[in-house]
Amino acid sequence: QLQLVASGGGLVQPGGSLRLSCVASAGTLDHTPVGWFRRAPGEQREAVSCISDSTTRYAEPVKGRFAISRDDAEKKLYLQMNSLKPEDTAVYYCAARGTGELFKASEYRYWGHGTQVTVSS
Repeated sequence: QLQLVASGGGLVQPGGSLRLSCVASAGTLDHTPVGWFRRAPGEQREAVSCISDSTTRYAEPVKGRFAISRDDAEKKLYLQMNSLKPEDTAVYYCAARGTGELFKASEYRYWGHGTQVTVSS
């Protein structure tokens, strides 16, 4: 069964950058849709970005600031986050084996445990 481990979160000042990583084990990410979601305190989990084959998609609040990428040979998924804002503070989750509407959390079969991102001065 595919397992995902997300890392790279931390505390960063507004305007700073972080790169999240998600590594897969007991399976591969080859040709499977993958995505990043986040859950802010008191909020529901929301989609941040997804990638299917070579097609990427971003939520409006992160467009132009975040970039999703994948390295299937290394079984890794990345989220480069630039120009971070306090409203980006959340636990970030990676997900894999998505089907259908990739901005819906329910469409993903496997999830990592999340990594905390805090944007604060």
